Amino acid sequence: MSTVKIKTLEHFDSKLPLPCYETIDAAGADLRASLENKDTLTIKSGERLLIPTGLSFEIEPGFEVQVRPRSGLSLKTNLLVVNSPGTIDADYRGEVKIIMGNFGDEDAIINHGDRIAQMILAPITQAKFEIVKELSDTERGSGGFGSTGIK
Repeated sequence: MSTVKIKTLEHFDSKLPLPCYETIDAAGADLRASLENKDTLTIKSGERLLIPTGLSFEIEPGFEVQVRPRSGLSLKTNLLVVNSPGTIDADYRGEVKIIMGNFGDEDAIINHGDRIAQMILAPITQAKFEIVKELSDTERGSGGFGSTGIK
């Protein structure tokens, strides 16, 4: 099992749980909004905001943390994690903030302590890039954007 070291920042509310898995087989650990005023944050219709978590991570080399939406929040509200999945690199030490967008017609409220996203620890492989004159042929070739049909 890999370890993610967590540093709580000055505005982290120690009454909030740290990221945790809500069920024994959960892939994602929930992240919560830790608002400096410990109150609410309004995301206006069509707006994108950074939601603070009050946490910084030290991730083992060879891993990343992927930030993904919580399915219930995406289904039941007009709030979405905009850059999904977002990547937190192993060498980043700043605050983890969630880019959240409101795609509805009305303002949305984020409450202090709300579970706003989930994080997945995932291994990464860095590629070696090589310039070549030709690529190997495949049946698909350069077909994309629906070229394989819908049925």
